Amino acid sequence: MNREAWLGVLALALVVGAAGLTLAAPNALAERTDENVRPSVLSLQDPRVAAGEIGGERADLSLDVRMEHRGGPADNVTVEVQAVDTDTGLVATTVRGDLGRIEGHREVRTRVNLTVDREGGYRLYVRVYEDGRRVETGSTTVSGVKSLTPDYARSSVGFHRFGDGPASIPVITYDVAEEASNRSTLRTGTYLTNRGDEPAGGLRLVVTARQVESNVIADRTTVEIDEIGPGQTVTEAADLTVPSNYNYYLDGILFKDGVVVGSATAPAKLNPTRSVPENATREEVDFRAGDFERDGGDAGATPMPTEAGGASGPGFGAVGALAALFALAALAARRNQ
Repeated sequence: MNREAWLGVLALALVVGAAGLTLAAPNALAERTDENVRPSVLSLQDPRVAAGEIGGERADLSLDVRMEHRGGPADNVTVEVQAVDTDTGLVATTVRGDLGRIEGHREVRTRVNLTVDREGGYRLYVRVYEDGRRVETGSTTVSGVKSLTPDYARSSVGFHRFGDGPASIPVITYDVAEEASNRSTLRTGTYLTNRGDEPAGGLRLVVTARQVESNVIADRTTVEIDEIGPGQTVTEAADLTVPSNYNYYLDGILFKDGVVVGSATAPAKLNPTRSVPENATREEVDFRAGDFERDGGDAGATPMPTEAGGASGPGFGAVGALAALFALAALAARRNQ
């Protein structure tokens, strides 16, 4: 037999032997393959938190959870997020999400939403489980949840601020349009800016004049705002009639659908000899409430009843005087006896 024949027989024997080994131990190769598979590894990245729907009492927090997966498949992966109140240490809520089976070397991303009370701050704990085993943990903190603006109170229109310096233009300006009979008419102008990308309207501006020392509202007026274009600043005019020789705070309150969405205050000095304090202090002033009667005059006022005798002292009238005379006469007659 030549050399080529011998090689062919040998190759055939090797093939037959391999086939027989496979039939005799079908799981041998599979077990060997499984031994070479690396275990799965899940690495949690720093979570990020965004605000969701904000109500008056509750707030939705949206947690962006990202993990890097390496190695073999990870089965029954679960993500748990727990919110703990930073003030009390009590668990506010716990949310779980199932990711199932994760394969391949890749980044895995999921979003977990949880609802908490709109107050204080929270520590958010993130735990990753694989087949019921905790394999990774992380945490982050959110604070100032109460400062989140509720959805119903959001508006792209707000008061235009020129600055905080003493020489800055106030949000609400005024000039004295008319003065007569101890009354001054203030023509106010309120600067409003639409910082959004769409036209905004359906707003109501209430402007009041509040006397500095007493906080008495001297006058109030309302302006309906139809529409302000995107990026535009408008000046809304309103007239207020107040008693002269007093200082006032001009208050502007902006409403949308009956909800306050902004406010601003500026001083109005009609008595320059007195300053308008930034922080109110207790001080005696020459304040006359009658100056702030908005109906005018005394018409309709009910007169107070007076005693007969007019200028006589309290409790003494004509009857009292006669009784005193009789008492004196009786006393004199007794002394003469």
